[in-house]
Amino acid sequence: MIQNFQYPEDLSAYRYKLELHAHTSPCSPCSEIPPRDLIRLMEEQHYDAVVLTNHFYQDSPVMQAEDPVAAYLEDYAIAKEEGEKRGIQVLLGAEYRFWENWNDYLVYGIEEAFLRETVNRLDLGIEAFYREYHSPSRLILQAHPFRNGMTLAPPCCLDGMETMNMHPNHNSRVARAALYARETGFSVVTAGTDLHHPGHEGSAALRTRSLPRDGRQLVELLRSRDYLFEIGGCPMLPFGGWEK
Repeated sequence: MIQNFQYPEDLSAYRYKLELHAHTSPCSPCSEIPPRDLIRLMEEQHYDAVVLTNHFYQDSPVMQAEDPVAAYLEDYAIAKEEGEKRGIQVLLGAEYRFWENWNDYLVYGIEEAFLRETVNRLDLGIEAFYREYHSPSRLILQAHPFRNGMTLAPPCCLDGMETMNMHPNHNSRVARAALYARETGFSVVTAGTDLHHPGHEGSAALRTRSLPRDGRQLVELLRSRDYLFEIGGCPMLPFGGWEK
């Protein structure tokens, strides 16, 4: 039977729309969207919040700056300023990559101090990084784990997984990711557009009852598991709704 979910009455309660995976240019050189344009696109697609998860890895151009963290935060500051004008909440995140392989990890619940502490620790690898920086107020998730070139990180070194990565130019094998996350018993799973290019906005969203105002509230929300996915405008239960 269906678990404690009534359609459409419950659906209407999840009024806030969040983008959890977005990149801007020039911070992420693979992105074609400047930060002000990102906020405009979010407004057009009726998002209430966006988490800016630009790439944070050794080969990124921002790492060549005299102050890499300051360079990394420039796009975030512009997006946040534009978000305040347009009524879009902009939260700081990052997509980490360590020297050990090509895996990407979405990290939520961070601030400038955390970036400064970890900018020279990208040689750690996920196991050591998780051991040192795991926190109840922070989430470390593997992004698009079944995309070509990825290696599954040990589940003990993750708080959860991005199961629904909806970047249309990559095969992230989302069904396989969702099944693996369920079989592994991850308590947090997420959906995100992995937004890089105009025209892809609106592919995925998190639907929530409340609007997180900072990284701490976002982590609390995700840990609560009280949210829905929206994929291509259609609602989806992130944890499944059926039991035997």
